Amino acid sequence: MFGRWLRSSAAATEPEGAEALAHQVGKHLPDADDDTVRVVTAITGLLGVIAYADRDYSASEETRVRRELSRIHGMTDVGIEAIAEALRQNILEISTVQMPRYARTLVELADRELRAEVLEVLVDLSAADGVISNDEVKLLRTVTQALGLTQQDYNAAQHRHRDKLSALKPR
Repeated sequence: MFGRWLRSSAAATEPEGAEALAHQVGKHLPDADDDTVRVVTAITGLLGVIAYADRDYSASEETRVRRELSRIHGMTDVGIEAIAEALRQNILEISTVQMPRYARTLVELADRELRAEVLEVLVDLSAADGVISNDEVKLLRTVTQALGLTQQDYNAAQHRHRDKLSALKPR
């Protein structure tokens, strides 16, 4: 009886869901301060939100997420793999529940220039599979607002992928 109780208690200490993502970011950026870990977690989470907007986290989208993670100062290949795995395993919770939290973190901790760059990366990610679906457009517009950016910011970020908008493709 007590053995089972102790095992389940020990298992509960492992981070789950969105907390697993934050845990992996912190673990693989050991020299980063708390704010940096929060910003990187928020950006990674938003990448997951957009990648899963069409309910398909494709190989091309995951490749793009990994490429963006490789841009982070101090990030190793092992870290990229661990963070990508945490994102993949928890994509449903991250994409459906956490977007407001991630956007709020960036509004609090990132300047407008970084938030605009994040939006550009998110639009690039949505185009990674060759089509920007209507669901992705709606979510990108919601994220744009949540990041404290404007429709003009969204239009500028989306402009170079205009040919990938599913609404403009022939049926």
